[in-house]
Amino acid sequence: MKRRDLGRLKENEAVAFLERLGYKILDRNFTSRFGEIDIIALDNDTVVFVEVRSRSYVDFGFAQETVDRKKIERIIKTAEVYIVKNNIRNLCMRFDVISFNRGKIEHIKDAFNLDF
Repeated sequence: MKRRDLGRLKENEAVAFLERLGYKILDRNFTSRFGEIDIIALDNDTVVFVEVRSRSYVDFGFAQETVDRKKIERIIKTAEVYIVKNNIRNLCMRFDVISFNRGKIEHIKDAFNLDF
């Protein structure tokens, strides 16, 4: 399976996982000139920006460890664009990571914040 196809499959699994938890999916693959956010969802009164990562092998680290400082900066800047573009006010915001390591899903809430 091609890397892009695997990424799409894992994003679909992450969406299904979040929907089972009661999240409302607002957007997928939102892009700005800074980067992309895989999933944007609403968890009660919190807008959640979700990065999905996957690793078939963990010999060189877990999927969530691939979200580095540079990636975090791009996600935060893209989230700011999304908030302005969609005129979002009076809602909290959170950055989560959903990782798949050898097929097992892990949801890391508040994986990072604006003060990373």
